[in-house]
Amino acid sequence: MSAEVERELPLGPLTRVEGQGTLRLRLRGDQIVDSRLAIFEPPRFFEAFLRGRSYTEPPDITSRVCGICPVAYQTSACRALEDACGVTVGGQLAALRRLLYCGEWIESQTLHIYLLHAPDFLGCSDVVELAGISTADVERGLRLKQAGNAIVEQLGGRSIHPINVRLGGFHRVPARTELRPLEERLRRARDDAEATVRWVAGFDFPDAASDHDFFALAEPGTYAIDSGTPTVLPAPGPAAEPEPPRTFPLSAFGEHVVEHQVPYSTALQARLDGRRHLAGSLARFAISGRWLPPEIRGLARETGLGDPAAGAVCRNPFRSIVVRALEVLYAVQEALRIIDAYEPPPVAHVDVPARAGTGHGATEAPRGLLYHRYTLDTAGTVTDAVLVPPTSQNQGAIEEDVRRVLERRLATGHSSDEELAALSERAVRNHDPCISCSAHFLRLSVTREE
Repeated sequence: MSAEVERELPLGPLTRVEGQGTLRLRLRGDQIVDSRLAIFEPPRFFEAFLRGRSYTEPPDITSRVCGICPVAYQTSACRALEDACGVTVGGQLAALRRLLYCGEWIESQTLHIYLLHAPDFLGCSDVVELAGISTADVERGLRLKQAGNAIVEQLGGRSIHPINVRLGGFHRVPARTELRPLEERLRRARDDAEATVRWVAGFDFPDAASDHDFFALAEPGTYAIDSGTPTVLPAPGPAAEPEPPRTFPLSAFGEHVVEHQVPYSTALQARLDGRRHLAGSLARFAISGRWLPPEIRGLARETGLGDPAAGAVCRNPFRSIVVRALEVLYAVQEALRIIDAYEPPPVAHVDVPARAGTGHGATEAPRGLLYHRYTLDTAGTVTDAVLVPPTSQNQGAIEEDVRRVLERRLATGHSSDEELAALSERAVRNHDPCISCSAHFLRLSVTREE
């Protein structure tokens, strides 16, 4: 006869993730029989806020969903609404949008690498402790983040919740001379970004492997950031030959990615064609890494990730910090390329006249694919809105990764609940969940069956 004894570990709120939630584990001997990422933040009702609004409003409203990735929300909203209205934004306006997105990638990924994730690998409780033993590294991270902030502030009007973005482009576009200070700053940032890749590649990575389907946008010839086609790279199966990637139109997103409610969380979870999937840096690197510049692919080989152009796929979530660092370097180089080729467009925005219809938009937020869908009536009023953030898609994969990491630890011998808690927190932070987008990891509850 077995008896369950449940106890909660005396953990305070976990910093270094965004939002509030609880990880609940149930153990039977050395087996994890249940792993649940329970998000308990109150629902924020953004989709309901959008219904009844003018079609011009969602870019500004949705940018308030997240203070870390507001550009992703604005850009996805703009793309979906422009799609509903039959308008395509191209040329230098599209280039400026990509430049703005590069700024968010730089500042958001750098924040995660230095302030949230690196302390896990260096035995520090937080970045303040890390700064005490590695001041130069933290200063480098702050410089790099400030470079990203500067891009967002220049193009967006301010570094958080930008106000210069609108349907069809921008309220105002910069002159070439206004971008020159960014160019000078980004040249220094390129050196800092390359140093970051080499720094994090020297960390000690636990063995781990995710077996989820990877899901990201793909745009042949370039590393997808602000546009692309939804692409699935199936998890490796028993067959000798891996399944090739498959794609589907963005308009079919809701047919493939289906959200559902779980009883222990206020956030929806999602499955892709009925299977667990993972969005974010590992998925982007596996699907689009072949289109990274040769020097960045060379750095990937040098740091142990392999060459994605030759089919290399990294499935160790602990190494996601290396992929994020490579993406920061790519975003810096891409920003420099866009600035070098920039010519001010004749207008700051193209007209986007209202019409009845449904539009779809998706971009690659730092944490993964972010999807928006809006339905408009003939007056341009939003009658329906759907937002699917990457963290809600990643929750199932996070739960499974925690289970696998802890089972591997338990198989090597006895571990205290404190050790299991610390390792589980690390496993969650590998994915940089934005819990408020979907929702602060609060405490770990362990149930042991004797």
